[in-house]
Amino acid sequence: MRTMGIPLATALLLTSATLFGAVPAMAEDGPSVPPGTEATSEPPVKLDPNDPDLKMPEGGTLAPGRVLDIVQVVEDLGGEERREDSNADIKFALQAEVLFGKDSAKLGSAASARIAAIADEIKKQNATKVRVFGFTDNLGSSAHGDVLSKKRADAVHGVLSKLLGPTITYEIRGYGEQYPIASNSNEEGRKKNRRVEVSFPRGEGS
Repeated sequence: MRTMGIPLATALLLTSATLFGAVPAMAEDGPSVPPGTEATSEPPVKLDPNDPDLKMPEGGTLAPGRVLDIVQVVEDLGGEERREDSNADIKFALQAEVLFGKDSAKLGSAASARIAAIADEIKKQNATKVRVFGFTDNLGSSAHGDVLSKKRADAVHGVLSKLLGPTITYEIRGYGEQYPIASNSNEEGRKKNRRVEVSFPRGEGS
């Protein structure tokens, strides 16, 4: 079984931290989500703190209402491609080795099909705003990682813009070694951190 070109190998995961409103666990090297990309959903219904059905304890106060973001994750066996679905957004993460040669920002032969599948999902969701973020591991200089990750994000953006036309607004950034999603203490983790992420809002009713 495949989901948007991703074998359903690691199954679907619900992050209990977000389900119960706790702060999601961070990778060993720091937070894995760039600023401004956190879930920001507002509660659909205003709560009345004086409603007798709430049965508040004496002296108790009602915390601000919020929507808890449930994240569903699908990843292929090798971790080459990962899809995260939340209440508001869809995010694809492609390992750099799938798209590029070593220490290169030139797209390889397998890149076009992978990026085209993401473009199809962007069309399906009727998204008009797309983020393309590049990331590296912590090997080499930080400055080199910043430049390489931006060039890789630019390369993916170039393919998406050709496939999707001029109606999309893009945010393109290279974060280098910032925001790892795995440990940088071993090659398995570093391989996951060398990635390009493409994220966009979920369409209504999708």
